[in-house]
Amino acid sequence: MADPQTATISQLKNIQAKTGRTIAELHAALAASGAVKFGEKRTWLMEQFKLGHGDANTVVHFVDKPLPELGGGVAVAVATGGDGDPLDAIYSGAKLGLRPIHEAVMAVVRSFGSFEEAPKKTYISLRRRKQFATVGPATKDSVEIGLNARNLAPDVRLKVQPPGSMCNATTRITAKADLDATVVGWLKQAYDAAA
Repeated sequence: MADPQTATISQLKNIQAKTGRTIAELHAALAASGAVKFGEKRTWLMEQFKLGHGDANTVVHFVDKPLPELGGGVAVAVATGGDGDPLDAIYSGAKLGLRPIHEAVMAVVRSFGSFEEAPKKTYISLRRRKQFATVGPATKDSVEIGLNARNLAPDVRLKVQPPGSMCNATTRITAKADLDATVVGWLKQAYDAAA
């Protein structure tokens, strides 16, 4: 069984990965929220960041206390290949053939302007002021694009996600040709919404 310190560090890293924010950023957001009591702060985190009771409780517990060393940043460490590229781990084995599709999606998004790429274990989170999209393999045959944008025009290829999900909607593409004007428009709408 893991010691409590190791378990706490793991939990805090997972919270950062879930929210896309460092614990310090969550504490700053809490301070700005106006919540005063421990329970109010916990409830606010649960509502604003969709954290579970235990995770929100842990974040509040560390307000005004020293945090353990978490290794910096919010990106989850992923196993990488020899060149250190996280995509080598994400697009390996049966999913290796999907990497050119991923690169095509990224080329489109890079044409919009600057943003941050935060590698996670199974996808890449794309962020400006907040996360606007995710890109990663859904199956061995398709890449899933998660979109954070409201009022996307209905389309048979667009799957609206339930409230509290990481993204408002997702779509899957199986070839570079699927990256048509409609999909590019959705990506641009999500990018613009995160300014």
